[in-house]
Amino acid sequence: MTEAWLALGGNVGDSRAVLDRAVQLLCDGPDVRLIARSSDYRTPPWGKTDQAPFVNLCIAVDTTLSPQALLAHAQAIERVLGRDRSREQRWGPRTADIDIIAYDDVTLTEGDLILPHPRLFERAFVLVPLSEIAGDRAIGGRGIRVAAETIEKAGIERLPPRPAP
Repeated sequence: MTEAWLALGGNVGDSRAVLDRAVQLLCDGPDVRLIARSSDYRTPPWGKTDQAPFVNLCIAVDTTLSPQALLAHAQAIERVLGRDRSREQRWGPRTADIDIIAYDDVTLTEGDLILPHPRLFERAFVLVPLSEIAGDRAIGGRGIRVAAETIEKAGIERLPPRPAP
C-alpha cells in the first residue's frame, strides 16, 4: 500500500453531501482505504471569483492503485457525481473536483498528472485542510504546517461537523 493525499472541493448543489459521497466512493473497496479526513471548510472561489463559495477538504488514503489508476478512479467518481469536464469553465463551478496532491514521495509529470500537485503551495483552500491531517509532512521538500501558517487565509472558514444521518 502507498499513502496518497487528495483534495476535494465543490460548489454546486449540497456540496458537503456530494463530497461525503465522493469520499465514500473513493474509499469503497480494497484498492483505496481512508486513513484520515480533514474538516470541511467554506472557501472563497479561486481563479474565477464570480461564483459561489466552495466547500473543500482533504483526505489521506492507503492505495494499491498506481498514480494514473488513482487519477482515473477519482475522475470516474467526479463523473458519477455530475461533473462534465468537457462543458465546464476552467476554475468555474463544479459538483466535485478531486485532485491528487501527493502520492508518497513520487515526483511525476505524465499527461494530465503532475505530482506533487504543481499549485499546492499557492492554494490555502488545500493547505489549510491538508495541514489538519498531514501537518508534520513535507511535500516537495516543503513543510505543510509552515506553508499553511504563512499563506493568506482570508475567507476560509472551518465548518462544524455535520450531524450523523
